[in-house]
Amino acid sequence: MTDNQDMIRPGLEGVVAAETTLSSVDGEAGELVIAGYPVEELAPNATFEETAYLLWNGELPGGGELKSFAGMLASHRTVPAATLALLREAAANGVPAMDALRMAAGTLDLDGAAGGSEPAVRAAALAARFPTIVAAYWRLRNGGEPVGPRADLGHAANYLWMLRASEPSAAEARALETYLNTVVDHGLNASTFTARVIVSTGSDLVSAVAGAVGALKGPLHGGAPGPALDMVLEIGSEERAESYIRSKLARGERLMGFGHRVYKVRDPRADVLAAAAERLFGNGGDRDLYRLATKVEETALALLEEQKPGRRLQTNVEFYTALLLHGIGLPNDLFTPTFAVSRVVGWIAHAFEQERAGRLIRPQSVYVGPRGRQWKGTP
Repeated sequence: MTDNQDMIRPGLEGVVAAETTLSSVDGEAGELVIAGYPVEELAPNATFEETAYLLWNGELPGGGELKSFAGMLASHRTVPAATLALLREAAANGVPAMDALRMAAGTLDLDGAAGGSEPAVRAAALAARFPTIVAAYWRLRNGGEPVGPRADLGHAANYLWMLRASEPSAAEARALETYLNTVVDHGLNASTFTARVIVSTGSDLVSAVAGAVGALKGPLHGGAPGPALDMVLEIGSEERAESYIRSKLARGERLMGFGHRVYKVRDPRADVLAAAAERLFGNGGDRDLYRLATKVEETALALLEEQKPGRRLQTNVEFYTALLLHGIGLPNDLFTPTFAVSRVVGWIAHAFEQERAGRLIRPQSVYVGPRGRQWKGTP
């Protein structure tokens, strides 16, 4: 303990480090506002191109602006040859997908676009190439060859095309687009703050984005939607839900997909993705799995309130992320990389905002080590 102990905020909790116009997170009210729009309104209605334009420009695009912006994104989807060579080498060595993305992100300025002088082009090149990296690496890792992007498809649909080499249904593309919109920005989380710190030093956008990927790949930030789905699949039937969850809680184990550091009520993103999952599974998906998931959620919430009263452990974004992405056909190992495909747009928006602020982020620390030592040399 020190005299300055009351000044220390471990993890910077409660410290306000920036003003932003990008997103507002109210954990007590369960609200998420993205550039002025409640996430419940923006996510299911906007294209991802509209959301990116909104975050980078402050307003939704007009019809001509949207066409031009979408065309610019589509024109920058092809990654540099050296990036593809790196992905081949990473796949040959069995590198996890998030590590491959982190490595590849740092090479995206090799052809000049992502590292060029025009901010709009730099941003477009980075955002457009993240899906290409993830899809190409996934196919290489699984013994296939990368599939080239298609300029006639939207951002979400093209990502699924590059993963599968088959065109997704309209329902699948819309479900993924809703997900991408939902998680595009969320205040000063660890990866976003990392991007802002890097840019505040005068460093470049590629460095900021690569650093943000490094922060995201940590399990305490990137999260693990996969285990939430694994729990549902392991339960297997509605009749087993209560006994399974009771046993898990009795062992002191955490229920994945429930509870959030910020939200003390239901995560609004969970509501958006629950509605998206209901639409997706109602269009030819596995309705039995959807019904099982909703039963598991209902049972888990009831037992959490019974056994941990007052803790306010509500459904978080991970629970329905897992169900929705599984319904689209994505394997668990692609959940976090797909999150990055969305969040890179938010990182870029924050980088631009920090550049405009023009202020180096440089917090202080309190020294608690020994003092008064005298040098005596090595015995």
